[in-house]
Amino acid sequence: MSDSTEKAAFICVKDTLDGAYPSLVLAINAARQGMESKIFYSFAGLNLVLEGGAARAKYFPAGVMGAIPGMTSLATGMMKKKIEDANIPSLADLQEMAQIEGVELVACKMTVDMMDLDEKKLIEDVVVWTAEEFTKYAKECKLCLFT
Repeated sequence: MSDSTEKAAFICVKDTLDGAYPSLVLAINAARQGMESKIFYSFAGLNLVLEGGAARAKYFPAGVMGAIPGMTSLATGMMKKKIEDANIPSLADLQEMAQIEGVELVACKMTVDMMDLDEKKLIEDVVVWTAEEFTKYAKECKLCLFT
């Protein structure tokens, strides 16, 4: 992409369904509008770019409902059914779509090191950046959102 291309960055720190979908949907839409688009995965969000991580994402109900044993599994199943019924791709499929449409998925180096993760366990084409590398990119962005 040329230097005149508008840039967008999204930060994802949650490995839940409601934490993962917004950054992917927004990044894909930014790319479709001709923007260079990247998602920076840090802390728990990094789990989403590990092999099989997107499939393990859950939905945690808010409030007291989330404290009831078994409610997370029930709520996750219900949310995945709603997603499927609405013809929304699974997280893994959406990640693949994002990459096909030019969205770059970026893993946080500090989190990789902190969690003692093997970079070979990242899904294909995920790059690893330091916080400094990401902030240099983010400074150039017209749009930078924490999702």
